[in-house]
Amino acid sequence: MSRFWLVMISLAPLLGATRTIVQAIAISLCACLLTGLHQALMAPLRSHLAQGASLWASALLTATLVTCLHLGLRAWALPLAEQLALYPLLLALPCLACEQLLPQTHRYRQLCRGLGGLLVASLALGICRQVLADDLGLHIATLAPGALILLGLLLGLYNHLRPSTTSPRRLGSR
Repeated sequence: MSRFWLVMISLAPLLGATRTIVQAIAISLCACLLTGLHQALMAPLRSHLAQGASLWASALLTATLVTCLHLGLRAWALPLAEQLALYPLLLALPCLACEQLLPQTHRYRQLCRGLGGLLVASLALGICRQVLADDLGLHIATLAPGALILLGLLLGLYNHLRPSTTSPRRLGSR
C-alpha cells in the first residue's frame, strides 16, 4: 500500500458533508483553516525533528486542532455542527496527507492550489447535490454513494473541458 491512500480516504468529509451549499461552504472553509493552521504550526518543527518524530508531532497537532475545531463548532454553531455530524473530525486526514505528500520545495504553492481545488470541488458538489435532491427529487443525491457518482461525473467533465497537456504524438505510445 502506498502513501497515496491518504488522499483517497480524505474524500470522506467531502462526500459526506456536502448535502447542501451551506454544509459545503462550512466543511471546505473548515478544511482550509485546519490545513493552513496545521502547516503553519508544523513549519518551525520540521527542521528540529527527525522524520519519525515529525510524523508523531504532526498526528498530535492534527488531533489537537481537529478537536478544537469540533468543540468550537459545537459551542458557537450548534445547528451547523449537528448537520455536519462527525465529518469535521475526519478533516484530520487531509492534514496528514498534506504533511506526507507535499514536497519540501514549493510546498505552500501546491498546498494553496490543492485547497483551492478542494474549495471549488466542495462547492460544485454541494450545489449539484442540493439542486438534484431538492429541485429534481433525486433521493440518491443526498446519500454518500450518490455523492461519489456525482463527484466522478464532475471530475469527468473537468477532464473533458481541460486542455490536454500531452503532445499528440505521444498519446498512443507507452
